[in-house]
Amino acid sequence: MSQSVSEFYRSMADRIGADLAGRDLGSKVIIQVGSATCEHAAGSQAVAEEFTRHIRASGRKDIVIHRTGCTGRCSREPIVGIQLPGLLPVKYERVNRDLVHRIFTEHIQSASPVLKHILDHNGEPLADREFLFCEGGRCHQSNPSLKERFRTMLQERDIDSGKVHVAAASCFGACGISGCSPANFVLARPEKVLYSVNSDEDLAELIEGHILAGRVVERLKAKEEPIALEFLERYGDVSFFNRQNRIALRNAGVVDPESLEEYVGFGGFKALADVLQRQDPDWVISELTKARLRGRGGGGFATGVKWGLARQQADTTRFIICNGDEGDPGAFMDRSMLESDPFNIVEGMIIGGHSIGAQKGFFYIRAEYPLAIKRIQNAIDICRTQGLLGQDIMGSGFHFDLEIRLGAGAFVCGEETALIRSIEGERGQPKVRPPYPTDRGLWGHPTCINNVETFANIPAILRFSGDWYARIGTEKSGGTKVFALAGKVKHTGLVEVPLGTTLSRVVNDIGGGVSGGRQLKAIQTGGPAGGFIPASMQDMEVDFEPLQKAGSIMGSGGMIVLSEDDCMVDIAKFYMTFSQEESCGKCTPCREGTTRILEILERITQGKGELSDMDKLHRLSRLCQRTSLCGLGRAAPNPVLSSIKHFREEYLVHIQDKHCPAKKCVALIRYEINPDKCIGCTICFRNCPVECISGTRKEAHLIDQAACIKCGNCFDVCKFAAIDRV
Repeated sequence: MSQSVSEFYRSMADRIGADLAGRDLGSKVIIQVGSATCEHAAGSQAVAEEFTRHIRASGRKDIVIHRTGCTGRCSREPIVGIQLPGLLPVKYERVNRDLVHRIFTEHIQSASPVLKHILDHNGEPLADREFLFCEGGRCHQSNPSLKERFRTMLQERDIDSGKVHVAAASCFGACGISGCSPANFVLARPEKVLYSVNSDEDLAELIEGHILAGRVVERLKAKEEPIALEFLERYGDVSFFNRQNRIALRNAGVVDPESLEEYVGFGGFKALADVLQRQDPDWVISELTKARLRGRGGGGFATGVKWGLARQQADTTRFIICNGDEGDPGAFMDRSMLESDPFNIVEGMIIGGHSIGAQKGFFYIRAEYPLAIKRIQNAIDICRTQGLLGQDIMGSGFHFDLEIRLGAGAFVCGEETALIRSIEGERGQPKVRPPYPTDRGLWGHPTCINNVETFANIPAILRFSGDWYARIGTEKSGGTKVFALAGKVKHTGLVEVPLGTTLSRVVNDIGGGVSGGRQLKAIQTGGPAGGFIPASMQDMEVDFEPLQKAGSIMGSGGMIVLSEDDCMVDIAKFYMTFSQEESCGKCTPCREGTTRILEILERITQGKGELSDMDKLHRLSRLCQRTSLCGLGRAAPNPVLSSIKHFREEYLVHIQDKHCPAKKCVALIRYEINPDKCIGCTICFRNCPVECISGTRKEAHLIDQAACIKCGNCFDVCKFAAIDRV
């Protein structure tokens, strides 16, 4: 279109580039502190305040505190990064006020890292340099032995492995940028130089030039710049991060969520400028179709097709909605993206609005996410003042604005027609489809609804091309998927991996395996509407179709790891309790079906089940699946059906033997005191809430089974293993 769009973007980028260069951060000590709901809950605000006091007391002017969003490493927060000029960045875990003092005095003041508290570190001295070898499918297949040959060549030249660290990382996503020719990428840290190497001669030149001579080897320097280069530079030494492929989460833990300058500094709004300059919505839709981007909210409908359907409507009043109503228990992907990279979501929505011909867009965010709401509103306000929202965006003649609407927390409002009714001010209940929202949605006009993660991918796809994005995923689904990894796993947090990655890689390689040395029993995906996948199927690829075939769904991305200590019947009851409580009650199959299913599960877990209940559960679940009005009701029985399919014996033990093998069903267990181990310390007596334990000091105690409420307090507090749970 007109030259004004490119001029607008170039002027803005140049102005911001000059401002960022003027900060001269390369010569300063940077203290990076996470600023998101999870980090705040762990104490990051107090940590930042303590660092501020230390900086003031030291009188130094070359130290900067940089706030970023959530890195996704939940179980180790607060995470603090320290970047000294010319050295590898160091991340500390579970930082508190006392540790702040040590980090400041030892690391910042004396350049001596506190090794014991470094994130996922083995306590050994840190290397001066690190080389990360890309082990994505194309790089690794091209020349899988390069990394090991590089290590051998370092040894042959007597280069201390403690000074130069060599590691592997997941796909950098750089191959698709340069086309189809094979490449082997290596990231040199801390210089942040990406090399392309293909032979022993290239490796030798890398050693001689980069390591020994201390200069960039221009001949081997890659022309490509991976989308997550900055993230890898900061976190590439941590296996939890370098085994991921960050696209939607590329800026999480990198940029200040409230800074437009930092977002633009990493290529923000470049995709929007290209779209507005082209003035060709069909090109955008074509790129999304090539990318094979499917909705990340659970349904997996092709985004390009959905946008195309909305654009084809005769009604020119159209709307676009970002579904941020994240209601799954244990899911926090959308919240993290809204809090950590709000400008990225805003850019994706503006592009979507232009592509379907919408004049207005809405963020629908649950009110329980106050920080996400604050940062999205801040991003909207800044974009308006900078000409990125409102009238004549970037001088293109395109008029579009955004508004936030709050959800009250109803799970059913994650369903698109219920969400629309909620925005309209009506009770959040689903409607019969068709007509679909792309035909007649908000206030009767064509409407596109996508979830937060879908919009987070839009700018990346249009910057690097749909073909690039499609290469990262599977034949049917392009790109990556973000999962909230939780449950009985060592490393909980947000994980972004290419679609087609196995469950085993997510749980064992990235998540570190089952915590407490227990055996993996099952993996539950898709939230309360998902199913259980047994450990025997952990090598299954994560994609929409394989999960559905296994009796589960992708959902929005919840992934719960279950160990041998978990009872499948009890967990199925937990999810059914949630679905039954959250049912809107509009349709009988869901309202009554979930209630009856829950009643049967409660009977089984109370030791009152009968063999006929198995058939009743199966028939009721199938009926609910086939006749419920909306997708939530149709998916609610998934946990029950999948647990019966894969763990039928566990149900039978509960019904026939009145026994819970995992000792989780309260009605099927009892607590007894072993007189041979009890020393009469009275700690169980003092902690019993119903005073059902009797006995005198220094003599074995006794539990009154009739009065015991089976709370387990005695079992938890006994220091001599004298309480048996049987």
